[in-house]
Amino acid sequence: MVSSSRRTLKALPSITLTAAITTAVFLSGCGDKSASNAGASAKIDPNVLAEKQQIVINNGTEPESLDPHKISGLPEANIIRQQLVGLVTTDAKGKTIAAMAKSWQSEDNKVWVFKLRDAKWSNGDPVTAQDFVYSLRRVVDPKTASPYGSYLVDAKVVGAEAIINGKQSPDTLGVKALDNKTLEVRLTEPVPYFVDMLIHTSTSPVHPATVEKFGVKWTDPKNIVVNGPYKISEWSVNDKIVLQRNPAYYDNAHTTIDTITLLPIESETTNVARYKAGEIDIGAGMPTEQFDELKAELGDQIQVSPSLCSFYYQYNNKKPPFDDVRVRRALAIALDRDTITQKVMGQGQTPAYQYTPPSIQGMTPFTPEWQSWDQKKRVTEAKKLLNEAGYNEQHPLKFELLYNTNEGNKKLAVATSSLLKEAIGFVDVSLMNKEWKTFLDTFRNGNYQLARYTWCGDYNEPSTFLNIAKSGNSNNWGGYSSVKFDSIMNQTLKEGVTAEQRAELYRQAEAQLDADMPQLNVFHIVKLSMVKPYVINFPLQDPLSNWQIKDVSIAKHD
Repeated sequence: MVSSSRRTLKALPSITLTAAITTAVFLSGCGDKSASNAGASAKIDPNVLAEKQQIVINNGTEPESLDPHKISGLPEANIIRQQLVGLVTTDAKGKTIAAMAKSWQSEDNKVWVFKLRDAKWSNGDPVTAQDFVYSLRRVVDPKTASPYGSYLVDAKVVGAEAIINGKQSPDTLGVKALDNKTLEVRLTEPVPYFVDMLIHTSTSPVHPATVEKFGVKWTDPKNIVVNGPYKISEWSVNDKIVLQRNPAYYDNAHTTIDTITLLPIESETTNVARYKAGEIDIGAGMPTEQFDELKAELGDQIQVSPSLCSFYYQYNNKKPPFDDVRVRRALAIALDRDTITQKVMGQGQTPAYQYTPPSIQGMTPFTPEWQSWDQKKRVTEAKKLLNEAGYNEQHPLKFELLYNTNEGNKKLAVATSSLLKEAIGFVDVSLMNKEWKTFLDTFRNGNYQLARYTWCGDYNEPSTFLNIAKSGNSNNWGGYSSVKFDSIMNQTLKEGVTAEQRAELYRQAEAQLDADMPQLNVFHIVKLSMVKPYVINFPLQDPLSNWQIKDVSIAKHD
């Protein structure tokens, strides 16, 4: 999923991206460590709760939408996750657990049957299997134009691809309500991690009658009907979003916080100032140059933990100059990732020589030959490739780098352009920034040459990264298309493929990406969380950062 900022703090930069795209240091406060953080203060007892259970979170930007079937970014998913609950969800460490489905089974990893628990929508209607049939059909319906339409194609749901391509009607999708509380999903291939894929917000249910009645306005606070622990009560654009506890939620008895206020502060400097002033409980980003100072000042309130997110620059593979693989490869080889990770970032990020984070489950790592070269040899090869493509001192390589407005994104863009100029010489980069929603629109429509991007895993398995590089994938905004890559990925779910064989196929897929270089991988992100010590049980150990405020509480504090 696209992230919106840089994800140093999961302060955004999804989509985010998710998707998803948000990478500029995306703060994602998490952790069962936060309980110990609270206990570290002599004045705070995590077992004694505050009278007012309210929390203020900087979500990093104004959301594009609150419709789960029309978003791809992490800022949006953070809000939707509090309001809509799918068949499954995750615990504090990112493990898939039951949600609307109390149980599920499959004998062949192709036919899955889910038994739903007794639960209600916020208007009192029962949550039914038919609601999920309606919602999953809506994801792939071309009329919805969901950025995640391809997600069910990647999940191998029967009919999904034909429906998206307009060859079949949505009612042919392989989902069926066997009765009000039993849902059947049929796949074309065995997908052993299918249930894990269902933690994503695109598979969340919507209330059919509300969507049909209000159309695009169904997410307005006065109209919305939800099945999750919270419901939006106020949306002041570019100011705040307020969520109130939903008493109809099936597990409301175990929910503690009553009110969530989400702020769209993009400035990392402002975020830190308001956090230190006590106006924010969970931050959403910090300037890299303040990291050491803040860690010294705030101690355990600053946490660094693993994250399944990759920061990269997406080439527009369909437009000059990046329709030439020699140009794409030259920049990817020449960029000094060590300088970026150690000096520009310096928070624990690691250089990325493959797209998929190496810490992900179920993959054999890929190491490109050029990774072992010193910088001098890399630059020599890069200049040779650019000369072959027709670029030199007399005919410099010129292009525009697009990023969404954020201090961290700007700093990275300036550093990247400077490093490329220093290494190659005949490179002229123009920087262009746009606010989040305009950035997404520009990116999706292909109106760019090079764009900053962060992709965060939707589940803990390599396909969550590699699938978006497949030809025609709805999140493949770079226009990359490779018959060889597609063939490798299609083999991963063939009948009889073992986990070990699948891991090797993923390595081969990364090798193909290295050969074609459709994007410039820069670094793998760490999650920086800025969380007040009185915030109890904010999950710091979930690499997917699917935080849920229903599991959080506020300890008594001054």
